[in-house]
Amino acid sequence: MFEWSETDEMIRAAVRGFIDKEVRPHVDAMESGELPPYPIIRKLFSEFGIDALGAESVEKMLAKERARAEAGDGESKREKSSGGGPFGGQQSMMAVLISELSGVSMGLVAAMGVSLGLGAATIMSRGTLAQKERWLADIVTMKKVAAWAITEPDSGSDAFGGMKTYVRRDGEDYILNGRKTFITNGPYADTVIVYAKLDEGDGVDRRERKVLTFVLDKGMEGFTQGKPFRKMGLHASPTGELFFDNVRLGRDRLLGETEEHKGGDGRESARSSFTAERIGVAFMALGIINECHRLCVDYAKNRTLWGQEIGRFQLIQLKLAKMEVARINVQNMVFNALESTEAGKPPTLAEASAMKLYSSEAATEVAMDAIQLFGGNGYMTEYRVEQLARDAKSLMIYAGSNEIQVTHVAKGLLAQ
Repeated sequence: MFEWSETDEMIRAAVRGFIDKEVRPHVDAMESGELPPYPIIRKLFSEFGIDALGAESVEKMLAKERARAEAGDGESKREKSSGGGPFGGQQSMMAVLISELSGVSMGLVAAMGVSLGLGAATIMSRGTLAQKERWLADIVTMKKVAAWAITEPDSGSDAFGGMKTYVRRDGEDYILNGRKTFITNGPYADTVIVYAKLDEGDGVDRRERKVLTFVLDKGMEGFTQGKPFRKMGLHASPTGELFFDNVRLGRDRLLGETEEHKGGDGRESARSSFTAERIGVAFMALGIINECHRLCVDYAKNRTLWGQEIGRFQLIQLKLAKMEVARINVQNMVFNALESTEAGKPPTLAEASAMKLYSSEAATEVAMDAIQLFGGNGYMTEYRVEQLARDAKSLMIYAGSNEIQVTHVAKGLLAQ
């Protein structure tokens, strides 16, 4: 893949029309927290038929699984049946959608991406047929919002080893206690995927205890959702804390309904999600770079100093040239990920980490250069590049800090 298809470009044009009409006029309200992103996401899904596409894809998948279950071989093929994702493998369409929206409100994209790409995807890959029937359709159509809770106040990048949230067995049920933080959609989520250590007694090292994955619903006794945090960027993405105080969970809420899941424990589930999330960061970074590129080229053509357009000055040209190099590089990374996924060879965790590392740094550098190019105007909110810079910086921390990405890339190389 070396360029976007005609269909991709048609989708891009339609998405840009929607953005100009339905997103840009509400950016300030979303940035202030006055307007949550979910009504706009639902309108987007409705207008482009994404909700119908998601519902149809999920129903087709479930119908196949029901048929296999009736034939007695559902378990053996369960993982394969969910490989297309909740939208039937429309990765190219989603890449265009994510990149275009990210250039205007990356917080909106984060809220949507976590609900679908982490929440729905985790249930799809690890849930039983009954669990998929119970939760998937409402999430992929955005009737309900999902959150994905792994990060804790004291764990940082040591997500598994430092995890303190735990469950203990109580008869056929589990009792959940602990706390999660920096959870996208946390304050408003209807459905929450929670990772917790199994308390297996003093005989098992706390760092090595099994990680289990549960699904919680808003309003459960003992489950509290904190208020949205105030953040440097991603203002349109509600982020908060979750608290668990003796929350009783039936086995039907344990994904896979077994502690011995065929796909490994919750660590394997999370690693798979990390890969998808980090590829998504490249999509978002491309959107930031594209928007900065567009705004800066336009500004360089129209802003005059000393009687001429600033685009004629060599230092301005250097900034524009570096932005173009970053745009080409990140876009090619996205193309490679799309094509390899289509060929059945999706990027490994190490490759996804490399994409995340480079693209997030490139987007942040481009956005900071955009502010410098705009000068004093760039520091003012109405010119938007300051918002792009604040949002871009989050990509260097989001989905695992860039320092951790270095480790994953190196481990991947050394394991060869």
